[in-house]
Amino acid sequence: MTLPLDAANDLELINACGPTGQQAWLCSTVHDITGSASAARFADDISKPFRILVIVLVAYLLVRISRLVIRRVVKRLSRDETAERMANLRRRTGVALLDTGPVPTVRRALRAETIGAVIRSIVGAIIWATALVMILNTLTVNLAAVGVGAGIVGVAIGFGSQTLVRDFISGLFMLVEDQYGVGDVVDLDLAAGTVEGVSLRTTRVRDVEGVVWHVPNGEIRRVGNKSQQWARAVLDIPVAYDADLPTALDAIREAAESVVADDEFASLVLEPPEVLGIENITSDQVVIRLGVKTLPLEQWRVARELRARVKSALDAVDVQPLGQDVVRYRPTGGHAGPAANKEGQFPSDR
Repeated sequence: MTLPLDAANDLELINACGPTGQQAWLCSTVHDITGSASAARFADDISKPFRILVIVLVAYLLVRISRLVIRRVVKRLSRDETAERMANLRRRTGVALLDTGPVPTVRRALRAETIGAVIRSIVGAIIWATALVMILNTLTVNLAAVGVGAGIVGVAIGFGSQTLVRDFISGLFMLVEDQYGVGDVVDLDLAAGTVEGVSLRTTRVRDVEGVVWHVPNGEIRRVGNKSQQWARAVLDIPVAYDADLPTALDAIREAAESVVADDEFASLVLEPPEVLGIENITSDQVVIRLGVKTLPLEQWRVARELRARVKSALDAVDVQPLGQDVVRYRPTGGHAGPAANKEGQFPSDR
């Protein structure tokens, strides 16, 4: 009995590519185009490797496209006008993220690049994980068994990597809130110094002695940033207990104002200096506090110049940091003799 032509073709297709509904797209397409069972069988043999290749290529293209998009977004975030719009949005909506005020362009670019790198890594991991699942499905691997095994391994790894996860979460919030960045001077309790590198897991800090500290982000309980928005140079200036305080206060104020008037330091000072008054009194000293608001990271430079000029100003009005020590001697069997000054001289020696 001779079968109709369409039935014969369908039977040939089933013999070459398998039952209807389970036929590979490549096999059936090649059979429809060529009408050859042998070509269809060859296409069926290479259909799985071809599908895997397509999955890998598509995943690669998606990763590349996502990186390109994220890179363009990062560049926009690092621009001044974008930062201004975000600041306006934060003020209108009241979003509880730290408003760091004017941020240098370099630091903003570093922060945006760090966040961009994190997002690229996360997106890439999701795409490749999806591609891996599709490849396993193509190879007819039992994903349920793989999932159970992966779950057991994941639980074991999760118990062993709690600290790592905590570091990553803390680092993510630190970056989003802009608690500190590269170039800031910070006190992390565990270490203090200049931030040289920031990642999701650790923060690298170099202290004043040149020692580099690698601090896990999960171990940071508090952050003292000495270079955010503005700073203040604070000087506690001791003068003798019996010094003329109005003269000392005027001399300190004039010295501070001379620093502000200097072209070298005028651009570093944000507000006029404040002589805050008497901070402490001891048996031999009176401590006067002086404060000057400065740009971030410039408080130490301004403070050094203030110390030098305040010292010269106090010397000019003969205000000493300590009063003269008085020492009396008592001859054997006699009355107390004349007082000697701190150089050991008596009135008769003058």
